[in-house]
Amino acid sequence: MIDTPPLYNRELSWLAFNGRVLQEAADPAVPLNERINFLAIFSSNLDEFFRVRVAGLRALLRLKKKQRQALAFDLEQLLDDIHEIVLDHQETFGLIFREEIVPALAEHGVRLSDGRALSPNEQAHLDSFIREEVHALLSPVLLGEGPAPFLENGRLYLAVELWQRGAGFRGDSACALVAVPSSLPRFVEVSSADGRLILFLDDVVRRSLPDLFHGQEVGEAFAVKLTRDADLQLEDEFEGDLVENIRKAIKRRDQGIPSRFLFDLRMPHGLLLRLQEALELEDEDLVGGGRYHNLSDLWTLPRPDDPALSYPPMPPLPHPELHEAESLLDAIRERDRLLHFPYQQYDTIVRFFEEAASDPAVEEVAATLYRVAKDSAVVQALIKAAEAGKKATAFVEVTARFDEENNLEWAERMEEAGVKVGYSMPGLKVHSKLALVARREDGELRDYAYLGTGNFNEKTALIYADHALLTADVRLTTEARKVFGFLTGEIEDPSFEHLMVAPFTLRSGITALIDREIEHAKTGRGGAIFLKLNALEDEEIIGKVYEASQAGVEIRMMVRGIFRAVTGVEGWSENIEARSIVDRFLEHARVFHFANGGEEVLYLASADWMKRNLSRRIEVAFPIYDEALREEIKHILDLQWADDTKARVLDANQSNAYYRPSEPTGSRAQFDTYRWLAERVKVLVG
Repeated sequence: MIDTPPLYNRELSWLAFNGRVLQEAADPAVPLNERINFLAIFSSNLDEFFRVRVAGLRALLRLKKKQRQALAFDLEQLLDDIHEIVLDHQETFGLIFREEIVPALAEHGVRLSDGRALSPNEQAHLDSFIREEVHALLSPVLLGEGPAPFLENGRLYLAVELWQRGAGFRGDSACALVAVPSSLPRFVEVSSADGRLILFLDDVVRRSLPDLFHGQEVGEAFAVKLTRDADLQLEDEFEGDLVENIRKAIKRRDQGIPSRFLFDLRMPHGLLLRLQEALELEDEDLVGGGRYHNLSDLWTLPRPDDPALSYPPMPPLPHPELHEAESLLDAIRERDRLLHFPYQQYDTIVRFFEEAASDPAVEEVAATLYRVAKDSAVVQALIKAAEAGKKATAFVEVTARFDEENNLEWAERMEEAGVKVGYSMPGLKVHSKLALVARREDGELRDYAYLGTGNFNEKTALIYADHALLTADVRLTTEARKVFGFLTGEIEDPSFEHLMVAPFTLRSGITALIDREIEHAKTGRGGAIFLKLNALEDEEIIGKVYEASQAGVEIRMMVRGIFRAVTGVEGWSENIEARSIVDRFLEHARVFHFANGGEEVLYLASADWMKRNLSRRIEVAFPIYDEALREEIKHILDLQWADDTKARVLDANQSNAYYRPSEPTGSRAQFDTYRWLAERVKVLVG
């Protein structure tokens, strides 16, 4: 038995999660167009991983060796492990794309060509496009002539080999960098008599190179891309105007230090060394890849017009009780209501805000905004409320990574309309998903609250699996008002009895709930915990989970992403089972269920069990007091645990083996959840 708590490395666990995304792209049972989407998601995920996580690790390399000795891991070894796993994933990605996706597209009339085997008519059409659309956008830079070029973050470039005319590709070569135009679509469709012909824009630029370099012999052109540090490091920034600091950070983001130089592995070593020297790159910056980069652009790849190549439609369902309610607020006053996205219509939430904005009896509307849609109907309703003379308040988290600019634009528009806008708090990111509506009824104000696991975002609500509670329960609304009081500075040290709120009571509340299960197990009353999370990372909480396992508490976990616990270790985690589902929708809800000796306790939350969420964010976990609603959540959890189609076992090695029981049922949680909710609509609505 090992003496110290076993912990899986956070970064390697994240890569295991992205490996599950890649598994979806590799699965021939997944429709072709969806497989392409999963390749795009994988690529986008990996870019962000290098821009944020690897960039952070690389920053640690700049510490003195003595300072690095305090780390709980071997930094150089970890970076080596990351690059080894990433290279393996990229090789798998390339095989899937070249040997499965491209041939399958061709079978359905979409031919993806590199431009080297075109008919005369296709060549003529492409050359015309190059003359009219491409040439004017190309500005080659010759390495060695003047200062080294600055490579924009994430921009595609071609490193082009050049020789003097007549040298016949002998002697010393030169090298030029050509930026692939970002103002043009990544994929170019060429007129063809043989189905649809598609080229990467990179290959179109390659075809134009001989005309771009007159008087020189053009050799190969290899794709390269530089990823730069995108972690704004603002969580502990206490000085100056935070909003202005964010504006400045957005402007300098694309000038961050390199964290990955992605190059085509076919590139000659001499050319790579020349680029490394000219661009002042470290050995650790160099990451080998394939012919094409920025494959998150596969989202825009033209697809065959065949519905059978995509998932069947699953239009969001009406809530069985709320969709015909004359007044949502009246229906919420009757009893708590629970919604499940993306299975049910997010229009109900938009209607909640719009009704509050237009109801003359409503006097206040408030919301926390983390990530909102570009054309957010929720924000527009807040603006409408302010314009109607109501007290409208929005707390905008402007450090929501990669959403800062959109959030700032909406904040400015709200302020102009009269909404009272609060901004990010020094040292605390506001990640909770709360709204509060105050309506005057019989001469008194009654509060209505929205408490959710996901953002106020109509677009992501179509693909993120989340839960939302609408309630007038005074136990919850009173404490939701306290959260807003803290955010607006009216309450300095709020106390909570029903909500668990980070950084005040969430960690201690979770610990107390686990301790209670430990006590039940020790006294013979059983003990069971079922958790659903995006990430389990906090070492202190993992230690408490291990303690519960040692006491005999049965623990089940559904964790989509980072999972640092190690299951099945003697003396530590024999009673812990963990699985992960990656499927059509992105699992985003957080659910904490405790058996409590038969008096069950169930919380929904905005928070994962990560140190940052428990200690450095405003997060809210809220209890589900209504027994019927608790049963709804428990049923969905049961469907997830029964999944033997898309669930993977999170074993000690995070090898991503699919969960396959001895007697498989073909259960698939997301599809089963949709069917179950659809049946409820039929039963209750007729």
